[in-house]
Amino acid sequence: MAVRPVLRMGDPRLLAVAREVEAFDTPELHALINDMEDTMRALDGAGLAAPQIGVGLQVVIFGVAHNPRYPDAEEVPYTVLVNPQLEAVGEEMEEGWEGCLSVPGMRGLVSRYKRLRYRGVDQFGNGIDRTVGDFHARVVQHEVDHLMGILYPMRVRDMRNFGFTEELFPGEDIADD
Repeated sequence: MAVRPVLRMGDPRLLAVAREVEAFDTPELHALINDMEDTMRALDGAGLAAPQIGVGLQVVIFGVAHNPRYPDAEEVPYTVLVNPQLEAVGEEMEEGWEGCLSVPGMRGLVSRYKRLRYRGVDQFGNGIDRTVGDFHARVVQHEVDHLMGILYPMRVRDMRNFGFTEELFPGEDIADD
């Protein structure tokens, strides 16, 4: 379909709470998801939320195969998640470096739940209910935050752990999202 421009931090649309999707398996929803897929792949992202391309709907996509930009990450199955609900499994938190296509060139250390249950539906309205951990859980939390108008820098606790990727990790090829 099309690679769409990704909104950058500072655009007020990224701070809005996204609306629930009410109609499934529609040409409009499929076109949105196709554009999101094209955009995420073109930018080597791990995930993308509809608000990042200016669409205020509760739609996220994510997935990581063997990506050289995520050399230490376990594989995360490609998923279309609509109207997600998150529930922490346990209280264990884990800090990890995050980047974002909407905050290009920067990284921050963010604390996230280590294990997570997420529920929602796919683009056809079929239910999704998974319990995941580690990088998979982090990616889901990051993307769903976008639906609530939250960008990862808002979750950085110590600004000494936020900066430009090339300064924090000189000589490393690290992805934004």
